[in-house]
Amino acid sequence: MTQRAKIDTDDGGAAEDGPPVEHRPAGLTSAEVAERVARGEVNDVPVRSSRSLADIVRANVFTRFNAIIGVLWVIMLFVAPVQDGLFGFVIIANTGIGIVQELRAKKTLDGLAVVGEAKPAVRRDGTATPLSTSEIVLGDLIELRPGDKVVVDGVVAEADSLEVDESLLTGEADPVVKKPGDPVMSGSFVVAGGGAFTATKVGREAYAAQLAEEASRFTLVHSELRSGISTILTYVTWMMVPTAIGLIISQLVVKNTDLKESIARTVGGIVPMIPEGLVLLTSVAFAIGVVRLGRKQCLVQELPAIEGLARVDVVCLDKTGTLTEGGMDVTGLRPLNGCDEAYARKVLGAFGASDPHPNASLRAVVDAYPAPEGWTCTGTLPFSSARKYSGAVFEEDSGGTTSWLLGAPDVLLGDGDPALAETDRLNERGLRVLLLARTDGEPGSPGAAEAARPAALVVLEQRLRPDASDTLAYFADQNVATKVISGDNAVSVGAVAGKLDLAGAEHAVDARTLPDDREKMGRVLDENTVFGRVSPRQKRDMVAALQSRGHTVAMTGDGVNDVLALKDADIGVSMGSGSEATRAVAQIVLLNDSFATLPSVVAEGRRVIGNITRVATLFLTKTVYSVLLAVLVVCSQVEYPFLPRHLTLLSTLTIGVPAFFLALAPNRERAAPHFVRRVMRYAIPGGVVAAAATFTTYLLARHHYSGADALGAETSAATLTLFLVSLWVLAIVARPYTWWRLALVAAMAAAFLLVLAVPWLQDFFALRLVGTTMPWAAVVIAAAGAALLECAWRWVGRRFPAQGPAGARGPGGVPGAGGRR
Repeated sequence: MTQRAKIDTDDGGAAEDGPPVEHRPAGLTSAEVAERVARGEVNDVPVRSSRSLADIVRANVFTRFNAIIGVLWVIMLFVAPVQDGLFGFVIIANTGIGIVQELRAKKTLDGLAVVGEAKPAVRRDGTATPLSTSEIVLGDLIELRPGDKVVVDGVVAEADSLEVDESLLTGEADPVVKKPGDPVMSGSFVVAGGGAFTATKVGREAYAAQLAEEASRFTLVHSELRSGISTILTYVTWMMVPTAIGLIISQLVVKNTDLKESIARTVGGIVPMIPEGLVLLTSVAFAIGVVRLGRKQCLVQELPAIEGLARVDVVCLDKTGTLTEGGMDVTGLRPLNGCDEAYARKVLGAFGASDPHPNASLRAVVDAYPAPEGWTCTGTLPFSSARKYSGAVFEEDSGGTTSWLLGAPDVLLGDGDPALAETDRLNERGLRVLLLARTDGEPGSPGAAEAARPAALVVLEQRLRPDASDTLAYFADQNVATKVISGDNAVSVGAVAGKLDLAGAEHAVDARTLPDDREKMGRVLDENTVFGRVSPRQKRDMVAALQSRGHTVAMTGDGVNDVLALKDADIGVSMGSGSEATRAVAQIVLLNDSFATLPSVVAEGRRVIGNITRVATLFLTKTVYSVLLAVLVVCSQVEYPFLPRHLTLLSTLTIGVPAFFLALAPNRERAAPHFVRRVMRYAIPGGVVAAAATFTTYLLARHHYSGADALGAETSAATLTLFLVSLWVLAIVARPYTWWRLALVAAMAAAFLLVLAVPWLQDFFALRLVGTTMPWAAVVIAAAGAALLECAWRWVGRRFPAQGPAGARGPGGVPGAGGRR
């Protein structure tokens, strides 16, 4: 309980927390601030932001594969025509595209981060002003209110029933009551009451600063997609090194051919083993996703969150601020037990004026009932989500002293109380109900709630978000389960969910009846949709219970009671108008407070994951057939069939250009796990068939052609087969077909025909089909390879399922059976 000053009836407000206004610390003066800035005593920890320009350039330029390709390119510039060095120019262009796209993402993120940045109220020269956290200096007096995050370490200077949650730092489950002189640590947050503290450590000296700085970095790692690609690249490296060594020995030592052409064909065998565009395309797809979401006022604070939300199969929604708008309206006052309505209005007016930091419910009371004249607040108990009620003691204008509670009727009243029946009737209509009750002694004393005597019911109407119903329908259509978990009365929550046509809303569960055992709780959660009277700790337990049953869980919320659940969920989503603490722990912040933005985030994630799975199949099919061709060449002791220019052409037409379009196309499939397995189970048979068909054509051509230009004719025939088989791989990956996908495949085929038909392009790429027998044989072999591909991929799909969710198909499931686009 905290002593309070007389209610100011001129403006309906109240005296500030702590000491009377005339004795309230004024904070630092402007001169003192300037001195501290000059001494460098500033909170200089960078805010959550994107990578620097140097980091972006370094990550895109200095890679393992760029180094290998760079060395090979330099060699080719000395020993071969420029067309055999085209692969180097392609890498330069790709790297430039990657840098530009990440810079666009950086600009978007930095701009949104400024909009969404929490600005604590700092008292200087006696006036509280919102400042950026980087402007705080040592000794600043920083005000606290419910939901505020403690941004630097300090010592409490003022406390009005101040309760701080330090669980994110210490693991301590219960909020800690803070009094003047007690320390507070950065990273903790206020759950009840208010006050102010003096900053004693700023910058990197603060307790959580180093941790927060590291965790807040924009990153492209620590996601299943990125780690899967890293695993694949490791396998590729191990395959590539011995194969490349064998090819070098075979072409340069064993074969007695022209040295420069041998070097060129050796490089032509090594370069296509490297899936150089896969990492780039993944980075670009993520970066473009950030830019697209940024245009919708969605701040992605941790990049893998785009991917993570696409994998979500359960979304937990906090009703208030998510399904409903933050504001409420008082629609009625129902006196109980003979209480005079005019008197109840005065008590409620005094209640509203007693709290300088009212929550949404009390703000509605403040708007409806003016503060009474002559009433003095002598003590308060701030509202707590765990308690479900607040309290105050008043000296009335008549001279008497009374103690009051305002909160949840089903918490303050015992079972069977007549007032609960009226409450239930109102809750069934989706209305929120508060109980005004008189009690004995101090509101915070033991037994105060048990001694509550009902005086009136305050009826509040919640404003539904106009877009909530469509968003819930979207999740239902996408087979994503929705769980509404709220601290409000279960019946009321169910009624609100029912208005939004949420399935299962008629069976609302009171969370106070949930079992403590995680397994049992998980079963109840799976079987039901709406839960009321959920405590902040239970929200966290519910997320854990769902995760223990194999679910990927997203949690949305805006209040301080959602922080722990947001932190533990696989993906935390906060509203932009939510508390500082929720925005700090969430991976995604909806700056426009629009719940309807969530489907856009899901769609971006599904686009990235589904499409990268598709294009990874293209890249790794090329790697597999390149390695196998090299092995066959070494074992057969023949010249490598291709020059770098041939494989640059094939890679561009069957992988590079199509992959760019496929990676950015819409994709509504829910992301499935086991990325590496899903990709390799198709890339391996695809690469084996392509290599076998190509090498068969090459050997037949070696027996068919003779003379000085035989090798060129053999290469052209092998190139034709490899292109046709690779084009069929593209045709399978592009399914299900739409007009633009068919046009894409047709355009790539037309481009290759153009090279074969135009004389100067024939010369440039050293492609000239000789005669009719061998070219048609190459086509027949390619057709057989395409048929074998269809059979092999369908057999693999049945024999080695990816164990993804039902309906997740395409190159990650049965080819050609993907979801809607």
